[in-house]
Amino acid sequence: MNGNILSFDEARSRLLGFARPVREIDPVDTLFAAGRVLAVTQRSAINLPPMDNSGMDGYALRAADVPAAGTRLPVSQRIPAGSVGHELAPGTAARIFTGAPLPPGADTVVMQELCEHDGEHVVVNAVPRLGEAVRRMGEDIAAGGELLPAGLRLSPQAVALAASVGLAQLPVYRRVKVAMFSTGSELVMPGEPLPPGGIYNSNRFMLRGLLAALGCEVEDFGIVPDRLDATRDVLRRAAEGHDLILTSGGVSVGEEDHVKPAVEAEGSLDMWKIAMKPGKPLAYGRVHGAAFIGLPGNPVSSFVTFVMLVRPFLLATQGVGETDPVALTLRADFDWPKPDRRREFLRARINARGEVEVFANQGSAALHSTVWATGLVDIPAGTVIERGEPVRFLPYGELLH
Repeated sequence: MNGNILSFDEARSRLLGFARPVREIDPVDTLFAAGRVLAVTQRSAINLPPMDNSGMDGYALRAADVPAAGTRLPVSQRIPAGSVGHELAPGTAARIFTGAPLPPGADTVVMQELCEHDGEHVVVNAVPRLGEAVRRMGEDIAAGGELLPAGLRLSPQAVALAASVGLAQLPVYRRVKVAMFSTGSELVMPGEPLPPGGIYNSNRFMLRGLLAALGCEVEDFGIVPDRLDATRDVLRRAAEGHDLILTSGGVSVGEEDHVKPAVEAEGSLDMWKIAMKPGKPLAYGRVHGAAFIGLPGNPVSSFVTFVMLVRPFLLATQGVGETDPVALTLRADFDWPKPDRRREFLRARINARGEVEVFANQGSAALHSTVWATGLVDIPAGTVIERGEPVRFLPYGELLH
């Protein structure tokens, strides 16, 4: 293992290089495909829309038949959505509803608000523009065109698009299987009495939630006491049938930190210290065929290292093509006068002025800061920030899915 401290960019690049994408494909019903990663590019077999149709409730007609506002036309037919009209005779209009196919001969739809119904006639009170309120066949997706690319995490909008062209199933990669556990003899589960020196295990809840948001299949091995033999035993069991073992705590160099030597005894450790704050002690290795990532025990460090490093690793393992979060450039509503040698990620949020403010306590145990914040400010190593300067803001919306 390289004992040197890696920069954040080096660590991220190496983690992505270590990721082994899953290749098994599961065909799933489109109704249940949201959140999964598409394995094969999908193309549309039909045009969308499949035919010219009305974009609103109104009257279908020939634009040339309305040379002036106040033109009065007989209404020759009524076309609700789901039905098909007959050819429109010149000099007439058809009552039409949103989504209904445009009758042959019609080239324009006038919204009903610009018309007056007059018995069996309609008075059109505005001169229409040719093609107004008409959705053209194939204007959204043409038959044979690419619908959804491989490597896309399917959003609700994406599965709706697939359904709109009749795709009942989608080929997706199987879920990434993650084994997780926490280390620390001081850890206690909520609901249990808190003994002297004990702390409630918050990381277990946080990491399970983060993994679930990424669509992982999680097996939780609970809390492991600070003993080398116990840590080695659970590592062996966790490696069976899992793509990744994810732990929190025990990756530093204290006498009670047994994860690092346990991983080295059961497998290999390829990466350890990273020049980032919070989160310096993050470990990567392999144990009996499974990838291993050990996060720091401090809850904020665990959170930040997960969203900034574990998330892209898992996305790459899932087969996602794009793992970089989209950042916003915003004005700082704070001063950061003491630069660190490490790259810093500050808990922050956008205020009413559209500027970024940071939480007062940036300590690695201040878990409340992660709830107060709506994202992270990314500050390069050795950088001083003055109020009003542009900063790189990473919204939680980009980091938590």
